[in-house]
Amino acid sequence: MSIFVVHEHHARQLHFDFRLEMDGVLKSWAVPKGPSLSPADKRLAIMVEDHQLDYGSFEGTIPEGDYGAGSVAIWDRGTYELLNGAIAAGKMELQLNGNKLRGAFVMTRMKGKDKEWLLIKKKDAYADPLFRLETVLKAR
Repeated sequence: MSIFVVHEHHARQLHFDFRLEMDGVLKSWAVPKGPSLSPADKRLAIMVEDHQLDYGSFEGTIPEGDYGAGSVAIWDRGTYELLNGAIAAGKMELQLNGNKLRGAFVMTRMKGKDKEWLLIKKKDAYADPLFRLETVLKAR
């Protein structure tokens, strides 16, 4: 099993960074509306640069003037299993075991896009059609 972490990031705009441990780094996607446990929600996930594994435990403030300036907190973390697929293939099925995100998810690259993916909760025992995203940090 590998780790995943979701950072709540209050930068220019609030977004969530979904990170998967792969190949010795954290592969990362910015998810503007945050992840969801509702299978009806198809969340845009924009692939961004890889991060070092130790960034998975980062919480704090990125200073003004630095890339990504703003407050960062861990929204969720846990382990995951890659069930099928790969980044190169443009589709991954994941089993997440976190504090908030649990169960089966699929990530699929949008047709004709290089960095744009969709993060979708699959229907299973952890799906919640009434899911409401709650932040852990106060808005700045």
